[in-house]
Amino acid sequence: MPTLRVVLRLALCLAVPTATLGAQSTAGVIPGIETLLTDSLHLVQGKRVGLLTNHSGRNRAGTSTVDLLSRAPGVKLTALYGPEHGIRGAARAGEKIGSSIDSATGVKVYSLYGDVQVPTPEMLGDVDVLVYDIQDVGARVYTYQWTLALAANAAKKPIIVLDRPDPIRADRIEGNILDPAFASLVGQFPVALRYGLTPGELLRFLAGTKLIDANVTVVPMKGYRRAMWFDETGLPRVNPSPNIRTAEAEALYPGTVFFEGTTATEGRGSDAPFTLIGASWLTDHVAIAAELNGLRLPGVRFDTATRTIEAGYKFGGQTIPMIRLRVTDRNALRPVEMGVRMLRVIKARHPADFRWRQPQIDRLAGTDRLRAAVDSNTVDALLADWNRDAARFAEMVKPYLIYR
Repeated sequence: MPTLRVVLRLALCLAVPTATLGAQSTAGVIPGIETLLTDSLHLVQGKRVGLLTNHSGRNRAGTSTVDLLSRAPGVKLTALYGPEHGIRGAARAGEKIGSSIDSATGVKVYSLYGDVQVPTPEMLGDVDVLVYDIQDVGARVYTYQWTLALAANAAKKPIIVLDRPDPIRADRIEGNILDPAFASLVGQFPVALRYGLTPGELLRFLAGTKLIDANVTVVPMKGYRRAMWFDETGLPRVNPSPNIRTAEAEALYPGTVFFEGTTATEGRGSDAPFTLIGASWLTDHVAIAAELNGLRLPGVRFDTATRTIEAGYKFGGQTIPMIRLRVTDRNALRPVEMGVRMLRVIKARHPADFRWRQPQIDRLAGTDRLRAAVDSNTVDALLADWNRDAARFAEMVKPYLIYR
């Protein structure tokens, strides 16, 4: 039976089915790892701890959660688990990572991105409780939250989420709810594409709706509000993965990520991934930018550019024409609709060159309907359905929200 708890001030562990925590600090947001160490260390004292984290798990001073827990009194750190990009966040997207020993602590590091994506009984044998501390990007297609969900479901041990912000606002939900027929590590469970939840809230939702079987405790942030962008939290920025390098890329990502599933490039191998879309055959990029600007999509402008792409990526070694996206009003921006409409414009102008990568596009979209709608020029109807999905998901998650 899933158990849901939020650890409140004074380290009281309460069942909070509809809890909301408002701003508690005027000094910026305090992340869950600091709340744990100051208020709630009893949750891990006297226990063998397995920590699922990466380079983004750190306190405001920049000290890693690995080091903080390894030095915490009464805490025995016995295992580390790394997601996509590895525990140091340096591996390329999709790169398989092996297990290793952490040089600083001597603790075994198990990779959960590669041949093994769910922790085995052997990996969990010396662990009493799992702790999670990773910054994600608030989009379903990111893999970190699914590594968390799969680990929580498989472990059958208590899991503690050290909460962090949704960097693109937790009060915005967009896009379709994933069709389980298209589940993968870029979308494992039926949630909206831009889901508007912190990591702790998302896991509470998954456990509370019995999508996973997990005993979940969330150690919340202090001072966090749902309408915050990451750069409004006061927390130091750490790129969550190698190709998400700016706040602008994060804001655009739920839309530009679709291009991973096409023969155009989403900008990997350039200086600005996920803000540049291009291809060697996009020679009419000036006309495409003008057509996109003519749609008057809120919060974004389309400029033109050329870039030489690094070897090892789509169009590697080539200098190609590109569309440069500029966020003009991030609060008005609707990245999912933007991405869908970009797909349609480019597909219509380049029906032979613009092709889908299967099954990647359907996994990214969580459906085969995006591909069909772009091909048949029925994206208006698709987006209307997706807006209804987003509204439905917003109602579904209300009982699991922690912050106002």
